Amino acid sequence: MLARAGSAGEKGGPSGANRTADEPGRTLNVDLCFVPAVHAVAVRLPAVSGSSGRLVISGPRQGVAEGERTWPGQVFDDPETAYERAMREFVGRSAPRTPLRGASRTARPQRQESAEQVAPRTLRQQQRSRAAQRAQVLQQRRQEDARWEAACRERQARLRPEHWTPRHYAAYLAAEDRWLLQYAQRQATLARRREEDAQWPADLAQRQAPPAAKPPWIAILVVTDNCTRQCLGLPLFAAGPKVTAEVVVAALRALLPAQFQFLISDRGTHFTAQQFAQFAQEEDFIHVLIARHRPQSNGIAERFVRTLKEWLADHAWHGTEALETLLEQFRVAYNDRPHQGLALPGLSPNEFTARFWLL
Repeated sequence: MLARAGSAGEKGGPSGANRTADEPGRTLNVDLCFVPAVHAVAVRLPAVSGSSGRLVISGPRQGVAEGERTWPGQVFDDPETAYERAMREFVGRSAPRTPLRGASRTARPQRQESAEQVAPRTLRQQQRSRAAQRAQVLQQRRQEDARWEAACRERQARLRPEHWTPRHYAAYLAAEDRWLLQYAQRQATLARRREEDAQWPADLAQRQAPPAAKPPWIAILVVTDNCTRQCLGLPLFAAGPKVTAEVVVAALRALLPAQFQFLISDRGTHFTAQQFAQFAQEEDFIHVLIARHRPQSNGIAERFVRTLKEWLADHAWHGTEALETLLEQFRVAYNDRPHQGLALPGLSPNEFTARFWLL
């Protein structure tokens, strides 16, 4: 089933050059998982996905206590439960969340939001309210300007020579007095506007909350053997969600054995790039992309990521160096401990690999 893996020194050229026609290659599983650059034991590791090229962080499930996990298939764990009863309960648990067409819709309970989720929405509402107030002030100013321009045109008409006769002089003086009053009011209005305009940017800046600093993330490349479950390496990338196909290919060149035929991965942007396809052609292996929205197709790597995160949740680190040390400790312990998924129970991945090559 598998070909004997070459040593680290044998890795230098395309793996297809070292493979014979009757010697099938190994199948490897790769995946990327994301963890924060700083972690404390008391803080829960969030569920993170970065296959789309950007981090998608899922918060804690509402209504589920810390450490409690439920899934529809859990009903089959009890051997004393009758099969028919377990199946009916499974169907009930796995029913679609959205109501079927034509079915009566019930009011969905409102989710309790945290302060971090409420604060941005409250800020946006305040900004929209403030912008509406500003628009109302500007509309009022345009109306005031229109009245002032009408008063100016009226005064210009009074200054024509035909209105300078003694008979109109008394009316002219009265109109000038009203004009002087309007002029004083206009000057006061302009002064008030300058004060408002000076205070407006400062008031808006006070209402805008400072942008929250995004925590840095670290991407970990998981490389496991499909048959022996042996972890070949756990290189990390400080670029986090911005990890590129070039750095992934460079890490795989240093880790992949001399002889392997299939490499299974998801459809993340780092694995579907042109650079990765060229890498597969150079190394002469078949890149197997799993079906969309079916992570169980790469179940070995996904289960390894889950085990890794469960182990990391009980440890603390600060920075890449501390995390590298922890990852190496985990890799050694994982390869040396008995694995329940192997064909020979009670053997570790290293022991199973050593016995497998003797067959």
